[in-house]
Amino acid sequence: MRFSDMLSMSVSNLWKRKLRTVLTILGVVIGTASIVVMISIGLGLSQAVLQQFEEYGGMTTIRAYPNYGGGNDDPLAGFFSEEQIDEFAQIEHVETASPVLRLETKAFSGKYEAYISLIGMKLDAIKNMDIELGEGSMMEEGDPLKLIYGNIVLTRFSNPKSSDSYWGSGKLPDVDLMNNDIRYVLDMNAWYEYTGDTTGKVSKPKRYVIPTAGVIAGGPEDYSEQAYNVYCDIEALKETMHKVFKGKVIAGQPTTKNGKPYSKLYYQEAYINVDDMNHVVDVQKIITDKGFQADSNMQWVKQAQEEYGFIEAVLGGIGAVAMLIAAISIANTMMMSIYERTKEIGIMKVLGCNMHNIQTMFLIEAGFIGFIGGILGAGLSYVASMIINALSAGGSFMGVSTGMSYIPIWLALLSVVFSVVVSTVAGFFPSLRAMRLSPLAAIRND
Repeated sequence: MRFSDMLSMSVSNLWKRKLRTVLTILGVVIGTASIVVMISIGLGLSQAVLQQFEEYGGMTTIRAYPNYGGGNDDPLAGFFSEEQIDEFAQIEHVETASPVLRLETKAFSGKYEAYISLIGMKLDAIKNMDIELGEGSMMEEGDPLKLIYGNIVLTRFSNPKSSDSYWGSGKLPDVDLMNNDIRYVLDMNAWYEYTGDTTGKVSKPKRYVIPTAGVIAGGPEDYSEQAYNVYCDIEALKETMHKVFKGKVIAGQPTTKNGKPYSKLYYQEAYINVDDMNHVVDVQKIITDKGFQADSNMQWVKQAQEEYGFIEAVLGGIGAVAMLIAAISIANTMMMSIYERTKEIGIMKVLGCNMHNIQTMFLIEAGFIGFIGGILGAGLSYVASMIINALSAGGSFMGVSTGMSYIPIWLALLSVVFSVVVSTVAGFFPSLRAMRLSPLAAIRND
């Protein structure tokens, strides 16, 4: 018997018993949809975590810190040298390794002032952050010191003589970061000496106008990893620092045992970019094995996704109970079909029909039920997912505006395959019984 003939007979037999077939398919639909929706909630949790960390910072970046080692008499303990950061750049899969140089400053614009930390990094590292500028443009190699302001930096400016600040009044200060002259005190040691002087003998420290290269897009409510930061080219920052301090001690920099500054600068942080997020944890381990500290968003994402993977398994197991009930229903339908068609099966055997063809015909019927139920169940799961996401709209989930249910295409396709397999397995034992029926007993059956 040809496969097309068996398929035609199977569909015809199912169609003769419409109500029973529809009810059986309905069970598969509910079972499939239950599994998909349950798993989709677990996937939604994972997606929310991934999106959250993507907004807070890159998924391919690592922040490395020196091991401070309490009790170490070495003045350079707790600092990176240029050579150590260059070693990070040689690690496999590392695309960029940049020192991070921070300079604490005091900024002034009209009646407003703010404490601001200038963050110097290599230009390729800054560009790697994919910063979206609302105004201005990115710095270029060889430019004098210029700054890129985060979109929330403006809220740091306040009028010390009044409560005229963003956090006090809810209004942004009247400071145009792009076009106003922002003056900076770069020597904070001199500033603290001046403000703490009661004799009037300490001179006011010099203020420097540092031009603005650009301002990151967004308002004070748009948070990102870069929102509060002020970036600049590390080479331009070092050149400026050497001119301003001229051998004086720089706040935050190590000093010799005699209290003298070193001839070159050292760093308390390194920024490392990896070529693929799947290599981040491995690179991070290499760095920590060298005796340094390191953290990355991917590290926390993997931990969270492992936890949510367990939740997915539990939720999928709950949905599988409905599928198990549907499988029992399919087995029952197939057994009932065999009892009703006993004489038909006997005649087919007497006419010389192959035993395996008879078994295959019943397996096709079971698989067809699973196929139709799987497709409808996958469709129903998308509808249920849309309803869940609509009900959860208007707020944030885990701090991120995202849907609670997420159904990737692979899950929908897998659910159809799964329902076909389960249905076929459920019809296997009834098909064995049909194959083993005695032809003569089947024909005599009323």
